[in-house]
Amino acid sequence: MHILWTIVVGFVIGVIAKLLLPGRDPGGFIITILLGIAGSFVATYIGQHLGWYREGQPAGFIGAILGAILLLIVYRLIRRR
Repeated sequence: MHILWTIVVGFVIGVIAKLLLPGRDPGGFIITILLGIAGSFVATYIGQHLGWYREGQPAGFIGAILGAILLLIVYRLIRRR
């Protein structure tokens, strides 16, 4: 159930990250949503290792948005080349 919730939140985070970081994405809307889901997982993983979240506790809303934006920027840099 935890992973399903992370995916649902990641979907919403992907939409918000796209709104906060406008521009033309090489992969389109679906890739942005997948990056939002991955950003949620990345933020959870990094936050747990930095001690911001306990084991089993998902990333916060802001952390997940920042993780998605970070992945979206990296994806744009890689796809431009």
